[in-house]
Amino acid sequence: MSVALKVGLTPASRCQYISTENEQLAVVLSPDIHHPAGYQQLINAGFRRSGNMMYRPHCPHCNACQSLRIDVGAYQPSKSQKRHRSQLKRLRVKVSDQLDPNWFSLYDQYITARHANGNMYPAKAEDFIAFTHSDWLQPCFIHLYEPNNGEETLVAIAVTDVLSDGLSALYSFFDPFHRFSLGRVCIQAQLEYASAEKKSWLYLGYQIDDCPAMRYKADYFPHQRFINHQWRPFSLPISTA
Repeated sequence: MSVALKVGLTPASRCQYISTENEQLAVVLSPDIHHPAGYQQLINAGFRRSGNMMYRPHCPHCNACQSLRIDVGAYQPSKSQKRHRSQLKRLRVKVSDQLDPNWFSLYDQYITARHANGNMYPAKAEDFIAFTHSDWLQPCFIHLYEPNNGEETLVAIAVTDVLSDGLSALYSFFDPFHRFSLGRVCIQAQLEYASAEKKSWLYLGYQIDDCPAMRYKADYFPHQRFINHQWRPFSLPISTA
């Protein structure tokens, strides 16, 4: 089903992922598509959301950003991903539409350790709420707790949108000093939740091959990438089987 969209363009600015490029976003302005079903149509066309805003890269001279989604039913974990699954089994998973009361101390620790040079520092609760919540879609929060001497410690939260055909990984934060690879463990938790909910896809956002920090998404097979206005499949390479 085709949808007529009113779209605006942000001013071009220096790309935060590829320093030699400028970035520009196409932002959906049509108010009548800002609802879960509308977002489902748009995420199928390579869009993402931040707060209430739906957007897609529309850069003047670059198409490095490729929306990527993992095929949940066919997913084949690599050796390292099996280790992340094993780590997940040692944690308690709780899915809720509300954040744990201790979420901000964990978020503050994560931002201070990992993003002190970025625009998210210092951590502010109102900024976090602004880009994770929206007026038309309630995210869920996948909490990971570690047992500790009869008690448990919150070690990670994966903020996740639930759509009709899949889950969309919006943002994750975690104990930056933990011995587990908690960012990767969050992906395993989302994959398990998607499987339990009989969802077909886990949308991971934009894969950028030229940005080392963003390459991890391409490690999950099989997956699809949105290239030239269509989803193209990428199968498991023999070298990582």
